Amino acid sequence: MTVAVGEFAGCHVLAELREVDAGLLDDLAHLEVALKRALAASGATILEMISHRFIPQGVTILALLAESHASLHTYPEHAAVFVDVFTCGAADPRTAVELLTQELQPGKVTVQVIHRGNTPSEVCA
Repeated sequence: MTVAVGEFAGCHVLAELREVDAGLLDDLAHLEVALKRALAASGATILEMISHRFIPQGVTILALLAESHASLHTYPEHAAVFVDVFTCGAADPRTAVELLTQELQPGKVTVQVIHRGNTPSEVCA
């Protein structure tokens, strides 16, 4: 797929994963590795990652991508995580969300795919 530089179109995937093991949702190191792997497999380029552990539990991880951004916000007390991946260009955010879903093995999954920009993104189609 050929994507023009500066193309004003992208694909935004929002997911809510529920019934996830609470221990996994509080394992910052594991989640950082899982997010890095998922983003690499999606074709995204990670520029920077930052994370924060909350007390008594839960983590937030933000990835600044050359293509846009990704984030995880975990709620171990609710056995849930919010996943947000938005990319412009050839990276496929659906792949990243699918791989994170496989990694976390939720009992329930809700996913929204939103096209953003001027023209339909081939990745979002």
